[in-house]
Amino acid sequence: MKNDEALLPVRYAEVCRHLEQRQYHWLITGVAGFIGSNLLETLLRLGQRVTGLDNFSTGFQHNLDEVRKLVGAQAWSNFRALRGDIRNLPDCEEACNGVDFVLHEAALGSVQRSIEDPILTNENNVTGFLNMLVAARDASVRRFIYAASSSTYGDHPALPKVESVIGSPLSPYAVTKYVNELYAGVFQLRYGMQTIGLRYFNVFGPRQNPHGAYASVIPRWIAALSSNEQVHINGDGETSRDFCFIENVIQANLLAAFCDDPDAINQVYNIALGDRTTLNELFSAIRALLEQENPDMRSQEAKHVGFREGDVRHSQADISKARRLLGFEPTHDIHAGLACLVSHQRQLHPAVA
Repeated sequence: MKNDEALLPVRYAEVCRHLEQRQYHWLITGVAGFIGSNLLETLLRLGQRVTGLDNFSTGFQHNLDEVRKLVGAQAWSNFRALRGDIRNLPDCEEACNGVDFVLHEAALGSVQRSIEDPILTNENNVTGFLNMLVAARDASVRRFIYAASSSTYGDHPALPKVESVIGSPLSPYAVTKYVNELYAGVFQLRYGMQTIGLRYFNVFGPRQNPHGAYASVIPRWIAALSSNEQVHINGDGETSRDFCFIENVIQANLLAAFCDDPDAINQVYNIALGDRTTLNELFSAIRALLEQENPDMRSQEAKHVGFREGDVRHSQADISKARRLLGFEPTHDIHAGLACLVSHQRQLHPAVA
């Protein structure tokens, strides 16, 4: 475990102790990606058996190599990697064979990419999702836990966001993520599957790709500041997000796998911090952390550019449902998460941070 068990929320600590005593077989789709590789690391540290499926379109072998280095050879021997595509049903069927729990993280992310290529986004996020549901149903998996998205809230203006109230989607990506929830509900109703959707809010952490046109803001800004490059902020910088550190997401997935309250199953949950940080505040926080190693960085300023198409102005989650039914309790706020991320990068990639 990466966390000190004594510091973990009660229910999460119970689940971790259970996993240390009993081995299950897990499938992680998108295992070479940011979230998938972090889930893999935690499960292997807990002695679990894991199958991973990835087509490496947005995931990277170096993420798996890093996990192997961190967990050691004995834990790594419990991992089986499959190169395959969720758009291909036989690949999904092979991956689900003999699995207890599915953690479905594979998707084609990015609002902007979905606007540019809605067909490709739909193929991955809708067809691929349906293939995984069918394969998991036919393999009689115990529970199917999937990455939903805060983009589902669309243009609904109310804050904080409550699971039962959504607006109209603002991008093809948001449409696909809402369709996932609808399909999961139908598979529960018609086939008796146990599904849980986790609506992630702006997840960040180690192994998040800082490069490319669709890189997330936090790793992109850390890389830019560390390389003395210009940071660009969309709009006036007062756009706000509920940034959620990866350890909170890992907790939510494991809690979702083992919740036994009937009212908690076949639900969708907000997974976030339950707070808001503006882009201006985020930039200042990242710069302050990096200044500790390079005092000259405090003179760097961000450049404001145009607002990004398809983005909502503000986002903040109500996480009371996840607290009540899953026992979810975030362990890292934005500042603790950023500190962990920068520390991780300094340890493994000293030239980057």
